[in-house]
Amino acid sequence: MGVFTFVLRKSGGEWTAKQHSGDLEASAPTTYDLQRKLVQTALSADSSGGVQTSFSHITTESAVFQVIIGGGGGGAVFASGAAAAAPSGGAGAAAEAAPAEEKKEEKEESDDDMGFSLFD
Repeated sequence: MGVFTFVLRKSGGEWTAKQHSGDLEASAPTTYDLQRKLVQTALSADSSGGVQTSFSHITTESAVFQVIIGGGGGGAVFASGAAAAAPSGGAGAAAEAAPAEEKKEEKEESDDDMGFSLFD
């Protein structure tokens, strides 16, 4: 699984991106075009599975873009808030999943239990 985190900055009319911990970079006129280029750049470095991305504006002239390759099992990721935040900090270890809450079956209440009937 590869995690690529990019810092994006706008200078003039051009957006540039540099990898947070690495040497990958790209530039484009729009954030959309830049995201597409960064996904292709990340795939050229690691093509071991499905691709997930995350884009967040920090200010009007800066943003963070993350590309996660592999490890997702087809696009659906189930994680708690703490586990989802872990990859952005550069942690390489897999986050532990939160224990599932047990669902208790609710008993259906009958009209007799309420002391009155709708059709009386």
